[in-house]
Amino acid sequence: MTPTITVFERSPDGGRGLARDMRVRWALEEVGQPYDVRPVSFDGLKRPAHLARHPFGQIPTYEAGDLALFESGAIVLHLAERHEGLLPEDASARARAIGWLFAALNTVEPPIVEREQAPYVEGDQPWHAQRLPLLEARIRARLAQLSARLGEADWLDGAFSAGDLMMVMVLRRIEGIGVLEGFPNLVAYVARGEARPAYRRAFAAQRAVFADGGTTDGRA
Repeated sequence: MTPTITVFERSPDGGRGLARDMRVRWALEEVGQPYDVRPVSFDGLKRPAHLARHPFGQIPTYEAGDLALFESGAIVLHLAERHEGLLPEDASARARAIGWLFAALNTVEPPIVEREQAPYVEGDQPWHAQRLPLLEARIRARLAQLSARLGEADWLDGAFSAGDLMMVMVLRRIEGIGVLEGFPNLVAYVARGEARPAYRRAFAAQRAVFADGGTTDGRA
């Protein structure tokens, strides 16, 4: 059965692959699972049909048969648990990989998202300029911890896993603001993720939807 995921009809990132459907696309490519996409407009995100799939009116969602899921982390974990390629066979290593997936979402991503959204939600406030360095300091503190743990290794815990997939995608969100660049091993880590053939296929597929203005032919 071919699953269907929802994606932005017109991604606000201009096709850079930062929207959360990219995480699911990459996971599907890593496990070799073909998929279809259903592009959704910003107006469509708030309509009953989409809210039935995602109660918060966001993307991505995942549908396969009678299963419907939302939240990129839950979808990636679902795929990783049901296909080979994203979780180790060893039970302890598997648990650690899942731990890294949650660390990416719950520990590393929140300050990044706060910094990312600050110019839009508070950019007109007189204290905004003073607050930005504080937000970036929080990100640097997390990156320093992550950098120390990664060291010279290729991946976070042995072989590439769903934890690395999610961490790479989270770190991509701060490209270009001059924070990640202070940690050369993390820059190289992200580059290794982006060099994986599955990542490249996923990126090309999401870029094609953006370029075509919301085509329904999104199979990877």
